[in-house]
Amino acid sequence: MNNDLFSLNGKVALVTGANTGIGQGIAVALSQAGADVVAVGRTTPSETAAAVQASGRRFHFIHADLSSIKPIESVWTEAQSVMGSVDVLINNAGTIRRSAVVDFSESDWDLVMDTNLKSVFFMCQAFAKRAINSNRPGKIINIASMLSFQGGIRVASYTSSKSGVAGLTKLLANELAPHGINVNAIAPGYIETNNTEALRNDPKRQQEILGRIPTGRWGTPSDLGGAAVFLASRASDYVQGTVLPVDGGWLAR
Repeated sequence: MNNDLFSLNGKVALVTGANTGIGQGIAVALSQAGADVVAVGRTTPSETAAAVQASGRRFHFIHADLSSIKPIESVWTEAQSVMGSVDVLINNAGTIRRSAVVDFSESDWDLVMDTNLKSVFFMCQAFAKRAINSNRPGKIINIASMLSFQGGIRVASYTSSKSGVAGLTKLLANELAPHGINVNAIAPGYIETNNTEALRNDPKRQQEILGRIPTGRWGTPSDLGGAAVFLASRASDYVQGTVLPVDGGWLAR
């Protein structure tokens, strides 16, 4: 196998929500494969910056709240100004709200859908416009979920948004493939992050979840690094519109 297929040397990756968790794990993995990183989010990602720079790669942080599409154009303007171009987009920023269906509020619905789906689409649109206008290939990796395949409970807007991400990934692949842009998604299983803290602190749910994972453990953010590097690299040039589960076997059970 030609290891250069997986090399990201000379590439720039923009990762949303890279402060902790999945976004941090992916940003660090991409940097270790050779990519410079632009992180976008609400909180300064000091730990991520240190890890990326320890890999010998450039790092730049753009402060933006992606619960609205308002900052998107300025995010791309700044990213290009600092890095020259962006080759890989990782749409990881997301949020979750938990409530019974009969109690679910409109504000919790709108916040999750705006962050997890609306902003994802318009980030992809902005990336695609720039790639097409400059005649550059590109890679888009959206972060889906187990709830892109399943219903879940007490997370109506999250399930809807992540099901939407799976469908949007396919639509974007169909339209953007002729322009040399690959669009795929990663569907993390149950990963140790802030979003799953409530589940891990619930003894009953913790036991139910672990009992179904063939690997016998919760995933860690670093478990997603290999999939991200693959989908960001030349190794995935003929992969389009797929949603790749990284779930310890959860869906196979």
